[in-house]
Order: sequence, then structure tokens, then C-alpha cells
Amino acid sequence: MGMKYYIGIDLGGMSAKAGILDEQGVVRLKKRCVTRAEDTPEQTAWNLAGLSLEIMGEYGLEREDVLAVGIGSPGIIDSRRGVVVNWSNFGWTDVPLAELVSSHLGIPVFVTNDANAAALGEARFGSGKSYADSVMITLGTGVGGGIVMDGKLVEGYRSAGGELGHTVIRQGGIKCTCGRRGCFERYASATALQRDTAAAMLRHRDSLMWEEAPTLEDVSGKTAFAAARRGDKAAKKIVNSYIRSLGEGIANIVNLLRPQVVIVGGGVSNEGEALLGPVRQFVYRNILASKEYAPIEIVRASLGNDAGMYGAAAYAMDRR
Repeated sequence: MGMKYYIGIDLGGMSAKAGILDEQGVVRLKKRCVTRAEDTPEQTAWNLAGLSLEIMGEYGLEREDVLAVGIGSPGIIDSRRGVVVNWSNFGWTDVPLAELVSSHLGIPVFVTNDANAAALGEARFGSGKSYADSVMITLGTGVGGGIVMDGKLVEGYRSAGGELGHTVIRQGGIKCTCGRRGCFERYASATALQRDTAAAMLRHRDSLMWEEAPTLEDVSGKTAFAAARRGDKAAKKIVNSYIRSLGEGIANIVNLLRPQVVIVGGGVSNEGEALLGPVRQFVYRNILASKEYAPIEIVRASLGNDAGMYGAAAYAMDRR
């Protein structure tokens, strides 16, 4: 019996990326296609099946060589049934994505949430591969995340769990898109960092942050960190406040789940040790059981934009 393969698909609002992975998790070939909100779910499923067949053809695989296909999709996913319950950006409700793609491919298809897929990818093939228990948090537009315990993704009842960004770190705080106030993602996302940086720049017209970002449109997650490295006081305040918020959320996750490693991904994680060093110190000071008793690592994600593709394939490996 020859080598068997899996396909992992990371579905996004602008494009989808598919990769062929072997049983060891080595990516043999990857390719992307355009996705559009105006396409019907059927058209999108057709495109994803077409993309899978295209890379299979290029790599010289037949249908029987591919054991399963995994898809990481945005939105609320009922992964047991392979249904996208709700994806607001595409206006999808109760789309049986696994069934639609599988009907074109003739290969079993499994679907999970894209943040869960990224967490499983990092756990299995990235920064978490030496650990059985890991939590990933992604610092982007919001705060996404996923929980892997004993090597398996923890999705909760009807896959509705693992929403780490919607735990509250400031009661009565800033209103979140979810309706609650003071959510972790309102303080620790890249969007929150940009908001606080821009507000500080308006208060401090002499700040070096203006050299890093000449207009407020230029402000990014890097702006305050770059100016803080140059000794700017206002920037240092923003960075310290951000680190406290991120540390607060991570300390909650550690107290609740006690993973062996917390993996930090997303744009802000590019700051590396300037971010993670102080976050570690904060977390170690603020968790219940000591790090000596139950060691906890806080590390940077290593698979970058491919984490979701790796994780979707890993999800298919686990489910088939």
C-alpha cells in the first residue's frame, strides 16, 4: 500500500488556500483560488472541489490516494455535521459545506472553524508539537483561538466553545461586537492596539509615534512598539498597557485550562520577545499554581498564514 495523503483547505473571505499533506504532515504542494461573497455556497463549494482536484492532478494523485479533505472556515461551524451555521461576511446560514464539496470530489470532507484549525495546525505541526496540551491565541482584527487537549481539538457542545476572545477582562469595559462589555478582544487585538495608539498620538503631538506613522491612517500594530524601542514615553505607556491586557487574558486561560504551552500568533506576535518576555512575567506573577509546579511556556506561532491549512488537514486526519 502506497503513501496516503490529505488535503487541508483554509477558506477566507478573499481567497482559499489548499495544500496536499502526507501522513507525516509534510506539505507536498499548495495553491490558492479566489473566493467571493457574491458567489452562492454551491459555487464556492464547486471552486474548493476544483482547487482540490487541480492540486491532486498537478501532484499526480488519484481520488483513492487522498483519504480525506479538511476545511477551516470562518463563522460558527457545526463540525459534527460539516455545516456552516452562520458566516456573516458571506451571508451564509446553514450551508452544508462538507456535503457540497464531497459531492463534487467523492472524498470524505470535514469542516471546522478557521481559528480552531489554526490552533490544531500549530499544535500538531508547529510551535506546539512537543506538547499534548496547547492553547493558541491569534491577535488580529479580533482575538481568535483554539484549545487542544491531549492532542485533540476541544470544540465544546455543537462546536460553539473555544471563543477565547469573548471572555471578559474588564467588567463594564468597552462594548464588544458580541454585545458584552470588556471582552479580551476589545483590549488585546491588533485593532485595539491601533485604536489606543492613535488616541495616544492625538494626546501627544510631540511623540515619536508620529515619525513611525505620519498620519493616523498609517498607524499599525507596530507603531507603538517601534517608537517605544526608541525611548518614546507615550509609546511605552501604550505598549505596557497592551501587555497587561494580553497578560490578563492569557492568565485567565492558564488558570482555566492549564495547557503546557500558549502559542501566540497574528500580526502583533511579530514583535517577538519585546511582547512575549513581559507577557510571560505578567502571567507567571498572576496565575494560581506556580510555573515551577506546572510549567507553562508562552511562545510565538511558527506556521504563519499556513497554520489553518495544516490544521484543516490534521482535522481530516483525526475525523476520518
